[in-house]
Amino acid sequence: MSSRQEKATAEVLEPTSQAEKIVNGVNVTALFQTVEAVKVNPVIAQFRFNVKNEWLDGAHNRSIINGFHGAMQDIERSQSFQLDADEHPILLGRDQGPNAGEYLLQALAACVTSTLIYHAAARGIVIEEVESKVEGDIDLRGFLGTDKSVRNGFQSIRMSFDISADLSDQELQELAKLGPTFSPVLDSLTKGVPVTVQAQRMRKK
Repeated sequence: MSSRQEKATAEVLEPTSQAEKIVNGVNVTALFQTVEAVKVNPVIAQFRFNVKNEWLDGAHNRSIINGFHGAMQDIERSQSFQLDADEHPILLGRDQGPNAGEYLLQALAACVTSTLIYHAAARGIVIEEVESKVEGDIDLRGFLGTDKSVRNGFQSIRMSFDISADLSDQELQELAKLGPTFSPVLDSLTKGVPVTVQAQRMRKK
Protein backbone atom coordinates (compact mmCIF):
# COMPACT_ATOMS: atom_id res chain seq x y z
CA MET A 1 0.00 0.00 0.00
CA SER A 2 1.38 3.41 -0.96
CA SER A 3 1.75 6.25 1.56
CA ARG A 4 -1.17 8.03 -0.17
CA GLN A 5 -3.39 4.97 0.26
CA GLU A 6 -2.34 4.60 3.92
CA LYS A 7 -3.22 8.24 4.59
CA ALA A 8 -6.60 7.88 2.87
CA THR A 9 -7.35 4.73 4.85
CA ALA A 10 -6.44 6.39 8.14
CA GLU A 11 -8.67 9.36 7.32
CA VAL A 12 -11.75 7.25 6.60
CA LEU A 13 -11.23 5.16 9.74
CA GLU A 14 -10.77 8.27 11.90
CA PRO A 15 -12.92 11.02 10.36
CA THR A 16 -12.20 14.60 11.37
CA SER A 17 -14.57 16.37 13.74
CA GLN A 18 -13.56 19.90 12.69
CA ALA A 19 -16.20 22.01 10.92
CA GLU A 20 -18.46 19.04 10.25
CA LYS A 21 -21.45 19.66 7.98
CA ILE A 22 -24.58 17.73 8.95
CA VAL A 23 -27.52 17.39 6.54
CA ASN A 24 -30.52 15.13 7.28
CA GLY A 25 -28.57 13.68 10.19
CA VAL A 26 -25.76 12.62 7.84
CA ASN A 27 -22.19 13.79 8.43
CA VAL A 28 -21.58 15.09 4.90
CA THR A 29 -18.01 16.08 5.76
CA ALA A 30 -17.18 12.49 6.68
CA LEU A 31 -19.17 11.22 3.68
CA PHE A 32 -17.10 13.23 1.18
CA GLN A 33 -13.95 12.29 3.07
CA THR A 34 -14.87 8.62 2.65
CA VAL A 35 -15.59 9.08 -1.05
CA GLU A 36 -12.17 10.64 -1.61
CA ALA A 37 -10.46 7.91 0.41
CA VAL A 38 -12.17 5.22 -1.65
CA LYS A 39 -11.01 6.89 -4.86
CA VAL A 40 -7.43 6.59 -3.62
CA ASN A 41 -7.76 3.10 -2.15
CA PRO A 42 -10.82 1.19 -3.52
CA VAL A 43 -10.24 -1.71 -1.10
CA ILE A 44 -11.80 0.45 1.62
CA ALA A 45 -15.18 0.04 -0.10
CA GLN A 46 -15.20 -3.76 0.11
CA PHE A 47 -17.57 -4.95 2.84
CA ARG A 48 -18.87 -8.36 3.92
CA PHE A 49 -22.05 -8.61 6.01
CA ASN A 50 -23.26 -11.79 7.67
CA VAL A 51 -26.17 -13.22 9.63
CA LYS A 52 -26.20 -16.29 11.88
CA ASN A 53 -29.53 -18.09 11.94
CA GLU A 54 -30.90 -20.89 14.14
CA TRP A 55 -34.11 -22.84 13.62
CA LEU A 56 -36.22 -23.00 16.80
CA ASP A 57 -39.50 -24.77 15.99
CA GLY A 58 -41.96 -24.96 13.12
CA ALA A 59 -41.56 -21.81 11.04
CA HIS A 60 -39.88 -19.99 13.95
CA ASN A 61 -36.19 -19.21 13.50
CA ARG A 62 -33.87 -16.56 14.90
CA SER A 63 -31.07 -14.54 13.33
CA ILE A 64 -28.26 -12.83 15.25
CA ILE A 65 -26.35 -9.89 13.79
CA ASN A 66 -23.32 -8.60 15.68
CA GLY A 67 -20.51 -7.69 13.32
CA PHE A 68 -19.20 -7.34 9.78
CA HIS A 69 -16.04 -6.73 7.78
CA GLY A 70 -15.45 -3.40 6.08
CA ALA A 71 -12.96 -0.57 5.62
CA MET A 72 -10.18 -3.18 5.83
CA GLN A 73 -11.07 -4.36 9.33
CA ASP A 74 -13.44 -6.57 11.34
CA ILE A 75 -16.03 -4.40 13.06
CA GLU A 76 -18.10 -5.34 16.11
CA ARG A 77 -21.38 -3.58 16.74
CA SER A 78 -22.10 -1.89 20.06
CA GLN A 79 -24.83 -4.50 20.60
CA SER A 80 -26.12 -7.69 19.01
CA PHE A 81 -29.40 -7.54 17.12
CA GLN A 82 -31.88 -10.41 17.32
CA LEU A 83 -34.40 -10.92 14.53
CA ASP A 84 -37.12 -13.54 14.99
CA ALA A 85 -38.99 -14.83 11.96
CA ASP A 86 -42.17 -16.90 11.91
CA GLU A 87 -45.43 -17.28 10.00
CA HIS A 88 -48.99 -16.29 10.83
CA PRO A 89 -51.22 -19.20 11.91
CA ILE A 90 -52.93 -19.12 8.50
CA LEU A 91 -49.51 -20.17 7.17
CA LEU A 92 -49.11 -22.75 9.96
CA GLY A 93 -46.90 -20.63 12.19
CA ARG A 94 -47.37 -19.09 15.64
CA ASP A 95 -46.91 -15.42 14.67
CA GLN A 96 -43.78 -14.90 16.77
CA GLY A 97 -42.23 -12.56 14.22
CA PRO A 98 -42.52 -11.24 10.67
CA ASN A 99 -42.06 -13.77 7.90
CA ALA A 100 -39.07 -13.84 5.57
CA GLY A 101 -40.92 -12.08 2.77
CA GLU A 102 -41.84 -9.22 5.08
CA TYR A 103 -38.20 -8.92 6.14
CA LEU A 104 -37.25 -8.72 2.47
CA LEU A 105 -39.74 -5.87 1.92
CA GLN A 106 -38.45 -4.15 5.06
CA ALA A 107 -34.85 -4.48 3.87
CA LEU A 108 -35.82 -2.93 0.55
CA ALA A 109 -37.65 -0.03 2.23
CA ALA A 110 -34.78 0.58 4.65
CA CYS A 111 -32.08 0.48 2.00
CA VAL A 112 -33.86 2.66 -0.56
CA THR A 113 -34.76 5.19 2.15
CA SER A 114 -31.23 5.38 3.59
CA THR A 115 -29.77 5.65 0.10
CA LEU A 116 -32.15 8.49 -0.76
CA ILE A 117 -31.23 10.34 2.45
CA TYR A 118 -27.46 9.94 1.95
CA HIS A 119 -27.48 11.10 -1.65
CA ALA A 120 -29.84 13.98 -0.86
CA ALA A 121 -27.51 15.07 1.95
CA ALA A 122 -24.52 14.94 -0.40
CA ARG A 123 -26.42 17.32 -2.71
CA GLY A 124 -27.35 19.64 0.15
CA ILE A 125 -31.06 18.78 -0.11
CA VAL A 126 -32.80 19.13 3.26
CA ILE A 127 -35.59 16.61 3.85
CA GLU A 128 -38.16 17.09 6.59
CA GLU A 129 -40.00 13.76 6.48
CA VAL A 130 -40.01 10.55 4.46
CA GLU A 131 -42.54 7.73 4.66
CA SER A 132 -42.82 4.77 2.34
CA LYS A 133 -45.05 1.79 1.72
CA VAL A 134 -43.88 -1.44 0.12
CA GLU A 135 -46.20 -4.17 -1.14
CA GLY A 136 -45.25 -7.52 -2.62
CA ASP A 137 -47.49 -10.02 -4.44
CA ILE A 138 -46.72 -13.72 -4.19
CA ASP A 139 -48.51 -16.88 -5.32
CA LEU A 140 -47.73 -19.69 -2.86
CA ARG A 141 -48.33 -22.41 -5.44
CA GLY A 142 -44.65 -22.03 -6.32
CA PHE A 143 -43.53 -22.59 -2.72
CA LEU A 144 -45.98 -25.48 -2.30
CA GLY A 145 -44.80 -27.12 -5.51
CA THR A 146 -48.32 -27.51 -6.91
CA ASP A 147 -47.69 -25.59 -10.14
CA LYS A 148 -44.25 -25.50 -11.77
CA SER A 149 -45.28 -22.56 -13.96
CA VAL A 150 -45.58 -20.30 -10.88
CA ARG A 151 -42.34 -18.77 -9.60
CA ASN A 152 -41.39 -19.29 -5.95
CA GLY A 153 -40.73 -15.64 -5.21
CA PHE A 154 -42.54 -12.34 -5.42
CA GLN A 155 -44.24 -11.69 -8.72
CA SER A 156 -44.19 -7.92 -8.30
CA ILE A 157 -43.15 -5.34 -5.71
CA ARG A 158 -44.43 -1.77 -5.46
CA MET A 159 -42.86 1.02 -3.43
CA SER A 160 -44.33 4.48 -2.92
CA PHE A 161 -42.92 7.50 -1.08
CA ASP A 162 -44.43 10.45 0.76
CA ILE A 163 -41.73 13.13 1.04
CA SER A 164 -41.79 16.51 2.75
CA ALA A 165 -39.11 18.85 1.35
CA ASP A 166 -38.93 22.36 -0.06
CA LEU A 167 -38.75 21.19 -3.68
CA SER A 168 -40.71 21.64 -6.87
CA ASP A 169 -42.68 18.66 -8.22
CA GLN A 170 -39.96 17.94 -10.77
CA GLU A 171 -37.21 18.16 -8.16
CA LEU A 172 -39.24 15.86 -5.89
CA GLN A 173 -39.45 13.21 -8.62
CA GLU A 174 -35.72 13.51 -9.28
CA LEU A 175 -35.06 13.14 -5.56
CA ALA A 176 -37.23 10.02 -5.37
CA LYS A 177 -35.10 8.40 -8.08
CA LEU A 178 -31.91 8.67 -6.01
CA GLY A 179 -32.89 5.78 -3.70
CA PRO A 180 -33.72 3.21 -6.39
CA THR A 181 -30.77 4.29 -8.53
CA PHE A 182 -28.09 3.63 -5.90
CA SER A 183 -29.72 1.15 -3.46
CA PRO A 184 -27.62 -2.04 -3.00
CA VAL A 185 -30.66 -4.07 -1.92
CA LEU A 186 -32.80 -2.98 -4.87
CA ASP A 187 -29.88 -3.74 -7.18
CA SER A 188 -29.54 -7.22 -5.65
CA LEU A 189 -33.27 -7.90 -6.09
CA THR A 190 -33.69 -6.60 -9.62
CA LYS A 191 -30.39 -7.73 -11.15
CA GLY A 192 -29.88 -10.92 -9.19
CA VAL A 193 -26.85 -12.08 -7.24
CA PRO A 194 -25.10 -15.49 -7.17
CA VAL A 195 -26.12 -17.52 -4.11
CA THR A 196 -24.29 -20.68 -3.11
CA VAL A 197 -25.70 -23.14 -0.59
CA GLN A 198 -23.84 -25.98 1.14
CA ALA A 199 -24.49 -28.18 4.16
CA GLN A 200 -22.39 -30.10 6.63
CA ARG A 201 -23.14 -32.45 9.47
CA MET A 202 -23.71 -30.55 12.72
CA ARG A 203 -21.35 -31.31 15.55
CA LYS A 204 -23.03 -32.50 18.72
CA LYS A 205 -23.02 -29.89 21.48
